[in-house]
Amino acid sequence: MNHKIKKKPWPTQKAMIQIYEKKLWGISDTNTDFYSGEGSHKNEFVAPYLTHIISFLKSFNPPLRLLDLGCGDFNIGDKLTPYTASYTGVDIVPKLIERNQKIYQNKKVLFKCLDIAKDVLPVAHDCVIVRQVLQHLSNTEIKAVLPKLSKYKYLILTEHIPTQDFVPNLDIISGQGIRLKKKSGVDITKPPFSFKVKTEILSFSTPLPDPKKGKIHTSIYIQ
Repeated sequence: MNHKIKKKPWPTQKAMIQIYEKKLWGISDTNTDFYSGEGSHKNEFVAPYLTHIISFLKSFNPPLRLLDLGCGDFNIGDKLTPYTASYTGVDIVPKLIERNQKIYQNKKVLFKCLDIAKDVLPVAHDCVIVRQVLQHLSNTEIKAVLPKLSKYKYLILTEHIPTQDFVPNLDIISGQGIRLKKKSGVDITKPPFSFKVKTEILSFSTPLPDPKKGKIHTSIYIQ
């Protein structure tokens, strides 16, 4: 009798390294070494996001200290730093962080290579951004991340979710894919996470051109 051997999923870091090395999220004419995909570059997705988030950041005096988990190629973070007291970008891909440190790091902007599910996160920050990151993680990893987010007063969370009503939080193997292929998406307030927040102070969505491909939804929470 033949028994199929169940393959273990790749560690998340190796999966994300492969995504960048093989350019599975595409390439850009102006950013040929590392490219974090259309969600971080295409104007129809980026412009509405930046409008809302910059408006939020500008409402604080003194400015917030911002922690960006899954900073990617820094195309988004670069537009936010003028409105912050400090910025720390975190990503799991070592060469990507080395590249960001070489090009962008200064007294106000810092980058760290961390696995947000396994490592201790920097705590001297007021606001944490998690932009289209949890959608790539398994439920086990999300459960490991969420308690760490409660250390920050403000949480800005963005997820790619179905346009219509959906069953939230169907599990996946960490990597390039997201729950949309299962007609699901991440909702941290629903089981098995049931993450508690004090107040949702802002919520907005950007639909994709094809409704079948879902929408990009952002919520800002006070914790």
